[in-house]
Parts: sequence; C-alpha cells; structure tokens
Amino acid sequence: MKKALLKITTCILFAAATFGTAAVSRAADTATTPATPEAAGPAKFYGPVTAVDTNAMTFTVGEQTFMVTSESHLTKAGNPATLADAVVGEPARGSYTKGKDGKLDITKTNFGKKAGGKSGGKSGGKKKKDATGTDAATPAPAPANQ
Repeated sequence: MKKALLKITTCILFAAATFGTAAVSRAADTATTPATPEAAGPAKFYGPVTAVDTNAMTFTVGEQTFMVTSESHLTKAGNPATLADAVVGEPARGSYTKGKDGKLDITKTNFGKKAGGKSGGKSGGKKKKDATGTDAATPAPAPANQ
C-alpha cells in the first residue's frame, strides 16, 4: 500500500512540475507582448462624415476625430483624393492607428460610396424563374386570339 501511494505521489509531483513550468513560461511570454492595437495593426472605421476641418486636417466620423497626415492615403470613388473631397453626410471607411500623442492617424480612407463591386443588389444579377420556367422579369406571351 505504501509503495502504491509513493508511486502516485511521485507521478502527481512530476506532472505538477512539468505542467506548472509550461504554464509559468506561457504567462511570461504573454506578459512581455503588448496588447495594443498598434501591435495588431491598424483599426478600421466606417460611417458617415459628421465634420470636416481642412485647416486642422481632420474629419470626424461619429464620435471619433481622425487626423490626416503626410502618410495618409485618401481616395474617393477609387481615385486619389484630398481632405477637401470629404463631404459631410457621405460615408467614409478606412483604417487608422493611434499615435503616441493619442490622436487617431489615418492610414487609408475612402470617401463616398464604395467603388467597384457587383451591381444588381444581393441577387447578384440572377433572374428568378416563375412556375412555367420563364424569367419572372419577362412578361408571359399574350394568348393568341382564336
């Protein structure tokens, strides 16, 4: 009985030492890795432009004010744009990083409606067939008068 208890205790201590060391090692790795948005890359935003200030080189979407820098890439309808091309009420989408000064610096932004993409809505341009197998958008042929 004592031998069995000694073996079980030894196994438990060995397992605790092995798994405990791995857990401490993982905890040390995560403690040194910063959990900041900059480490994960630029954050994204989308919404209507609520304010534009060309003197301060900023625009606002919702409650966030974004700073346009010399590194910012601005487009409108797929073409290069400037901050003056931003129109209050039109949508804007893009990405930004948080600077050391706490400002939200734009990396990429597109003003206006999304350029490109498929037209025709969610159906992707496919026509629906009615019960007779003809296109629902095509009117049925008129019956012949006899």
